[in-house]
Amino acid sequence: MKRFILLAVTCAMTVPALAQNVATVNGKEITKDQVDTAVKTLIARGATDSPALREQITEQLINSAVLSQEAEKQGVDKNPEVQFAIENARQEILIGSMMRDWAKSHPVSDDDIKKAYDDFKAQSAGEQEYQVKHILVKDETAANKLLKDIKAKKISFADAAKKNSIDPGSGKNGGDLGWAPAENYVPEFAEAVKAAKKGQLLDKPVKSQFGWHIIQVTDSRPVKVPTLEEAKPQISQMLSQQSLQEQMKKLRDEAKIEKSAPEGASADKPAEAPAAAPATEAPKQ
Repeated sequence: MKRFILLAVTCAMTVPALAQNVATVNGKEITKDQVDTAVKTLIARGATDSPALREQITEQLINSAVLSQEAEKQGVDKNPEVQFAIENARQEILIGSMMRDWAKSHPVSDDDIKKAYDDFKAQSAGEQEYQVKHILVKDETAANKLLKDIKAKKISFADAAKKNSIDPGSGKNGGDLGWAPAENYVPEFAEAVKAAKKGQLLDKPVKSQFGWHIIQVTDSRPVKVPTLEEAKPQISQMLSQQSLQEQMKKLRDEAKIEKSAPEGASADKPAEAPAAAPATEAPKQ
């Protein structure tokens, strides 16, 4: 609760002083509007308005004013790193407020949600999801030996996973990755899963960027599509984020942006872009 009060007080300190005062600190006013803003922030997080809460917020505002005034007296606000942090915080507050206003003024319509849902449902038609177990080891020799022992029933798949898998998430669960579409996995893993028969322990380990996988597909079923009502909150959030991203792109495209060459880089040769992150991901745990 104390952390939330500090957050609420930080928000309240940005509110213009246009109302009656609840206190002054060395002549600097702390207003009722600032207290009200902090209370509103905390109520949104589940708190209950009360005289005790308002007194606690007032005391925190006073403490913050005392400390910030002392920091300014010591010249802390002149430090370039502090000025940078202050400006970043100012921008974050402005951007956050603008984003909330954008979402309110551009609500997602039910028709848009229905269209997105129908598209998703059509794309999911005929897709399968698989219940998969795997054991991940570092080298092929170890993978082949372990697979041979599992086939010979010298050790169970679950015990082998718990003892040998370097994937800690699934290893402790006997190698179980749960249910997921094959596309959730890296390409080599996904292709092996889709080609396997239900209940099959693959004859050979499969190599990926993470090592060697011993794979067993225990079951498969058609992907279960949630109902429109079940999917509506997620679709609404997704469409709202897409709308905001489009607005951000529009604003950037309209802005006049001039970038200077990085220090030490040739003016007629663009700097090399950082290497792209791998397009694949590890099997989800």
